[in-house]
Amino acid sequence: MRFINTLRTGHALWLERAGRKLVFRLYTLLPEGANMFRNGVAKICSSQAASLRRHEARHAARTFVRRNISSRARHLPLRQTRSIQTHTSFEPLRPPSPSSLGKPKVAREFKRSRKWGRRLLIFSVVAGALYEIDKYAFAQGIGRSLHTFGTGLFVALDYKVNFRAEPIIGGSIEDLHRRSAERLFELLRANGGLYLKIGQAIAMQSAVLPPEFQKMFARMFDDAPQDEWKDVEKVIRADFGGKSVEEVFGVSFTGEEGKGLMERRARASASVAQVHWARLPDGREVAIKLQKPEIAKQVGWDLWAFKVVMRIYTWWFDLPLYSLVPFITERLMLETDFESEARNSETMRQLVNSEPSLKGRVYIPKVYPEFTTRRVLVTEWIEGVRLWDKAATGGRWLGGSGVGSPGVHGAQLQFNEADWEAARRELRVNPYKEKLKPDRETWKGRNGKGGLGLSKIFKWGVVHCDPHPGNIFIRRLPSGKAELVLIDHGLYVYMSPKFKHQYALFWKSLLTFDNKMIADITAEWGIKAPDLFASATLLRPYEGGDGSTKGHIMKELKGKTPAERHFEAQQRMKQGIREILSDEEKWPQELIFIGRNMRIVQGNNQFMGSPVNRIKIMGNWASRSLFQDPNLPWGERMVNAWRHLLFKTVLFATDVAFYTFKLRQWLGWGGGMEDEVEARMKTMAKDFGVELQHEVFEG
Repeated sequence: MRFINTLRTGHALWLERAGRKLVFRLYTLLPEGANMFRNGVAKICSSQAASLRRHEARHAARTFVRRNISSRARHLPLRQTRSIQTHTSFEPLRPPSPSSLGKPKVAREFKRSRKWGRRLLIFSVVAGALYEIDKYAFAQGIGRSLHTFGTGLFVALDYKVNFRAEPIIGGSIEDLHRRSAERLFELLRANGGLYLKIGQAIAMQSAVLPPEFQKMFARMFDDAPQDEWKDVEKVIRADFGGKSVEEVFGVSFTGEEGKGLMERRARASASVAQVHWARLPDGREVAIKLQKPEIAKQVGWDLWAFKVVMRIYTWWFDLPLYSLVPFITERLMLETDFESEARNSETMRQLVNSEPSLKGRVYIPKVYPEFTTRRVLVTEWIEGVRLWDKAATGGRWLGGSGVGSPGVHGAQLQFNEADWEAARRELRVNPYKEKLKPDRETWKGRNGKGGLGLSKIFKWGVVHCDPHPGNIFIRRLPSGKAELVLIDHGLYVYMSPKFKHQYALFWKSLLTFDNKMIADITAEWGIKAPDLFASATLLRPYEGGDGSTKGHIMKELKGKTPAERHFEAQQRMKQGIREILSDEEKWPQELIFIGRNMRIVQGNNQFMGSPVNRIKIMGNWASRSLFQDPNLPWGERMVNAWRHLLFKTVLFATDVAFYTFKLRQWLGWGGGMEDEVEARMKTMAKDFGVELQHEVFEG
């Protein structure tokens, strides 16, 4: 009972306090009705207090009675009880007066937080909208360009600050080259498309770059990721007026009778396009080259970003690079035009067939113009071996006597009923990942270790603008001879008659040590370092010059520490670029891609073990073109023919050197001629601050 009374008393006190708080809050919120509400609450609290006083009176009476009883019975052994003392004072509820509360305060509005919150929200919405527009309208061209600017600026700033004998931060110059190569490589691989083309161009010229760039950019020739079929199919529909793949090529993806077949999974994927195998209803097997759909949207942004970066580098590093950009971008644009590639292919096909020394040794696949557009190119399918497959090229032929590779001499590739059944089964089991083309590798034998049985395949000295091993196939003719097949004719350079004559004369002068003619031609081209350019052209040290450039460099480097020599040599290389490109108006821009071609041809020969005398072949063709040029007068052509006969004796000396190296190579005493040339070039290049890589296609 005492416990219940205590709870009631506590409850009353709690109501009193809660009432005061409630009155105060309502009073401040509703000042106009404060008096009315105060009177009502006062009445409630007064009645509650009166009830409490009556209860306390009754409780006091009972307590008095209990105390008297307990005093009389103290002598008894009873359990003592303890009384509960309660607080009986009570103060009636009196709400505070308005004057005691003070003046009302204005609520805090947080204007700056709301302002920045609105700005952040607007920025997020705009950025998200721009990202979606860039993604779907420009195939992320804007984002790729921003990535390019950021990385390019970061690399340039790093070189500007740390390219010195003792870098301020970041360790040595080698560390600077390494991290810059990694940043640029990741940029080019991440952006893809034309950036991969630019990366491959850098890789082919990486011999004049630091070793860190050479190692990193050697991976640029790996296959690029292929697009999904649903994306490339849109290219065919767009270029053929909305027609489906089945309607354009007459193929079926279910194996219907009377129709052709096509693989939806690409056989090869490059930076700009991917190649699919197909068999048309008339039995022709073709390679369908489809441009990746994002390239058309990206090419404008990519080339613009390339121009901007080169413009900045030209100004920042004081190098005459931007003058080359228009010609390079024009060539890259033509690589995305498959109609131009088809014209190049047909031109080369006619030239090869008209040259007796090449006909029957070099083959250019047929182009089917009825299926060719700016983004779709259809050519004859080639069954051959890639140049870089040395085992398959040089292994023993197991295909039988008098038999050549499938498809040579225009023979139709066989596709029997068993192949049809296998194709239909593959379409059912592995849709979109089907492999429908028969292997046709019986010539490898049961163990699969056979080859074409070929050794010398470079005797004809073919010039192609992009002849890296991936673009060269080798086939065996029924006679047992080799046939070289050139594909990918997107990158071509057409030389003017004047420049073609000058370049042929320049090559001949290099082999006859005609320094006056070399100086005259290089001066007309605006080049101030003829001996340096001669070595770069030959891809071996030019020993006929006066050595003034090298002598000046060695004099400057004398007495310096290795770090200072390394830095000064690379500074000298920078100056050498300025001297080669000194007169931007005179410098023939075709030399950019011709020099690239020469390096690839040299790399191919070295890759195959130096089977032919590359220097002799190039010199012989240069000299022949001088008397076979129909644009020259007959008198001059006859003089050049006589000089060509004399020139043959000079070429004989190169043959002596070539076969000497071949004998050493056969005896195991060293490498071939190209290996020796490479070693000597390395020694010379170190004096110019360049460390040459051993093989162009390593990795």
